[in-house]
Amino acid sequence: MTATMPAPTAAATATAVPTRPRGFLPALEGMRGMAALGVVVTHVAFQTGAAGTPVLGRIWERFDMAVAIFFALSGFLLWRPHAAAARGRGDAPTVGHYLRHRAARILPAYWVVVCVALVLLPSAASTAGLRVWVANLGLLQVFVPLTLTDGLTQMWSLSVEVAFYLVLPLLAFAFVRLRGGAARWRIPAILTLAVVTLSWNFIPVPTPDAIHSDNWLPGYLPWFAAGMLLAELVDNADSLSRWRRIAGNKPLMWTVALAAFLFSATDLGGPAGLTRAEPWQYAAKMGLGTIIGFALLAPLVLRPPTARPHRWLESSVAATIGRWSYGIFLWHLVVLSVVFPVFGILPFQGNFAYVLALTIALTLPVAAAGYALVEEPARRFARRRARARSAGQSSS
Repeated sequence: MTATMPAPTAAATATAVPTRPRGFLPALEGMRGMAALGVVVTHVAFQTGAAGTPVLGRIWERFDMAVAIFFALSGFLLWRPHAAAARGRGDAPTVGHYLRHRAARILPAYWVVVCVALVLLPSAASTAGLRVWVANLGLLQVFVPLTLTDGLTQMWSLSVEVAFYLVLPLLAFAFVRLRGGAARWRIPAILTLAVVTLSWNFIPVPTPDAIHSDNWLPGYLPWFAAGMLLAELVDNADSLSRWRRIAGNKPLMWTVALAAFLFSATDLGGPAGLTRAEPWQYAAKMGLGTIIGFALLAPLVLRPPTARPHRWLESSVAATIGRWSYGIFLWHLVVLSVVFPVFGILPFQGNFAYVLALTIALTLPVAAAGYALVEEPARRFARRRARARSAGQSSS
């Protein structure tokens, strides 16, 4: 559930074109890894019953806000080339190039997990008819009733993220006139998009039984918009320098993120457990997740170039976990399904810390193998194809 970071584009001349901001920000890799572990925490809490304990249970449960960080990261990294291009700092990728690289990044590793879960997990294989296979392979689980299955229930968020990937070129086209001098309207437009889509759950959208429209992309656009807004701020250094300084203040912004997280763990962010939230609670959770995603990432992307590296997020350990983060997200529920019977642990009967440690310890090597054997080869293949295509076009 990740977005690859766009490579920096060299300016044509140092004096005529402003230097484009750094494409790779190591702290974001570490933050992605921490978000992946946050997703593991919330699922282990649910399946061990820890989510039902007083006070702390609501905290463990609300680690699902890690998804807001994933979505904000995607919004930032994928929108950044468009924000830069609108201000004359390089070119955004073509739609074809963008979609091919997104597919290579997401689909091969995902399809491997789907096949493993639907063939080897007894609880999933027993219900894996044609509809379940098609819905899961096509990332249509949020649209097709009763197709979220054991070992793969977290994939609803990947379905939402892939929907954002498909919509992003349309958003870029809608913003195409906001370039040059008109680029100052891009931030107000993104803010308007975020505020308007907070009302999504108040709209009576007709859906089949067991399908809820609050799991569709429009409801989560505010979380992506948090990252898109950061992409615009990064490339708007002159006119918004004051706001950049405020948003780049790590103690301030991370305190805001913590406060938003704690508020989200109350009834303001929805009822405990899997009970469906009221529309106002859903809107509040989306708003708080937007604040969390923006506030955690802003100090990492808006800090001055001379600032000291973040000690933990830019460490080799955090970078490695971040590199494996997509695999951690994909595999952890399959691993968790195996942990209970193999270690003789009953689900929903406690042992939260023990099960969490086992799940992380077993998921990391599986994620590492998936990265080395599937994810990275798929990305290298996509890059080779892109270079070959570019060379063919230039020669013609």
